[in-house]
Amino acid sequence: MRNILIIFSFILSTFAYSQKTTPTEFSLQEAIDYALENNRSVKNAALDIDAAVKQKWETTATGLPQLSAAVDYQNALKRNVFVFGDQIIQVGSRHTLTGTATLSQLLFDGSYIVGLQSAKVYLEISKNAKTKTDLEVRKAVINAYGNVLLAEESVSIIEKNIIVLEKNLNEITKIFENGLEEEESVEQLKITLSSVQSRLNNTNRLKVLAYQMLNLTIGKPIDEQTVLTENLDALTLQNIQLELLNTDNNVENTIDYKIAENDKTSKELLVKLEKSKALPSLNAFINGAYAGNRESFNFTNTGEKWFGSSIFGVSLNVPIFSSGMRSAATQRAKINLEKAEINLTETEQMLNLQIHSAKSDYQFAIEEYQNKKDNLTLAERIEQKNQTKFFEGIGSSFDLRQAQTQLYTAQQELLQTMLDVITKKAELETLLNTTN
Repeated sequence: MRNILIIFSFILSTFAYSQKTTPTEFSLQEAIDYALENNRSVKNAALDIDAAVKQKWETTATGLPQLSAAVDYQNALKRNVFVFGDQIIQVGSRHTLTGTATLSQLLFDGSYIVGLQSAKVYLEISKNAKTKTDLEVRKAVINAYGNVLLAEESVSIIEKNIIVLEKNLNEITKIFENGLEEEESVEQLKITLSSVQSRLNNTNRLKVLAYQMLNLTIGKPIDEQTVLTENLDALTLQNIQLELLNTDNNVENTIDYKIAENDKTSKELLVKLEKSKALPSLNAFINGAYAGNRESFNFTNTGEKWFGSSIFGVSLNVPIFSSGMRSAATQRAKINLEKAEINLTETEQMLNLQIHSAKSDYQFAIEEYQNKKDNLTLAERIEQKNQTKFFEGIGSSFDLRQAQTQLYTAQQELLQTMLDVITKKAELETLLNTTN
């Protein structure tokens, strides 16, 4: 029985360990969706919206009926006295207990009306900030995801290059040992191989960092294992959408314009708030109280009397003269509003420029991708010809090394343009506030 329990425990622990170490697989869209739920900035932006909702209700509640209660107890340690001739009379009771309930209601206050409008705008600001955060996180995930794919593809290509170089080196070494080739040819290939191996080591280190950055961006622990299900070539083709270049530059739909517009609206409300301070405010209240007066502390005695009272009141507060303070505050608010209007106009112009620039960058990235694909085909052909010439004894090792270096450069340039297509599209979509 004991052996069965040990085996069972081992199976459970092995299963738990395997479950814990199972890597998470992500397509690009899955990574974005995961980040929009788990990224720390996204979570904070969502909490800001929750706080804005509570703030809106807090502001609303100040104009709703308010009920408060109070209980006061007094113990006359030494009571007041009145002297009438030879008589000394003590005034008041030794113990007094009073319970009061007050219902108050704001009837009119200009600042309250402005406060309600401000709370609504504050909520809208929080929602726009959340949208802005989501867009930026989405773009960051795309960049991080693309960098991982770039690193993976780079490692794969470099490893294939090393296999070819090692094969060439082995062949040329045998030819040299048979006295049919100069030692310089062997040394040239060794230099090339050493350089490519060094690049592979660095690229592997960069790949680890790229995975950690992706995990950090999507909200996972940086050292957890993540597997990407996309490949760079297919993802690049998916992100070539020429119709995106023909979309209207609808600046008013961009999130940055909406945020600038929120700022202008909030400044308008501040002007209204300062003006509302010159208006009267009206409050009403009604309260009820019961008081008990005792010579001894026996308030729980039901035979003793309690005396009730009630008051209704209205309070009107009329601002009359502030020595120009309110006027100065209103003028200052108007100046800030004028600045917000200028900033909104500047934001509109800047966004137009940024969208045009982003479209140009995206189109250039697509054109460069096609160009670098053609260049790579040519570089592969040139390298193959030089390799054939070299082993046939009609080409130099220097020419071969130059062709190989050109090939490796063309490979990396193509990979970079593939990443550029993906990231430039994400940049344009972020500006246009279109993520489909």
